[in-house]
Amino acid sequence: MVTPILPLTLSQVQVVKQGKRILGPLDYKLSGRGITVVLGPNGSGKTTFLRTMHGLEHIRSGRLYWACTTLAARKSQAFVFQTPILLRRTVLDNIAYPLLVDGSTKATAYARAQEIAERIGLGGLLGVMGTAISGGEKQKLALARALVRKPQVLFLDEPCANLDGSATKDIEAILMDEKANGTRLIMSTHNVAQARRLADDVIFLYRGLLHDQGPSATFFTTPATSEALTFLNGGILA
Repeated sequence: MVTPILPLTLSQVQVVKQGKRILGPLDYKLSGRGITVVLGPNGSGKTTFLRTMHGLEHIRSGRLYWACTTLAARKSQAFVFQTPILLRRTVLDNIAYPLLVDGSTKATAYARAQEIAERIGLGGLLGVMGTAISGGEKQKLALARALVRKPQVLFLDEPCANLDGSATKDIEAILMDEKANGTRLIMSTHNVAQARRLADDVIFLYRGLLHDQGPSATFFTTPATSEALTFLNGGILA
């Protein structure tokens, strides 16, 4: 039986670097289903927020805890970075690698890797070096490698920031499929139109603080703060 890792609760969490407050203090609970989109201007703390929840940042104060042990949570979550970090191996080897690290047999790991590659649209590139494919294909590869372990929660940091329209459309379709399959997704984006397409609920960060959050329909029609309204209208937040 799979141990549920949600909810993830952040209580007065604060991240400080070189004496400067980067994030918080803030309270937040990640639970339920669907896609949460994190919005905010550059420097608002979106990436740090995601990295903190995933366990990649040192918390200066506050508390972060899952509904299970930290070890169990680590095994059931994954992170896709804005710029994919790929091994100098084939596409198939890249996807299978996390399973091999987890102790899966080679046969099991490569069968699962091929299955996810076919589903995501990389079936024709299995023998190609991961570093030699296009930008959109690299982002698909990063997604495939994250999804191969069937995570309960998937964090994504601006996954379409450097992609053209066609590649963005493909990535968004994959994310919607994963949502339908029950994966809980939380992603940052600077693209308000993309947030409107994908979000079930929205978090708005500004200067490292959580300024607004709620269902997407409510956020986009009646944002709770003037900062969120300014951002949605394309204004500049100093």
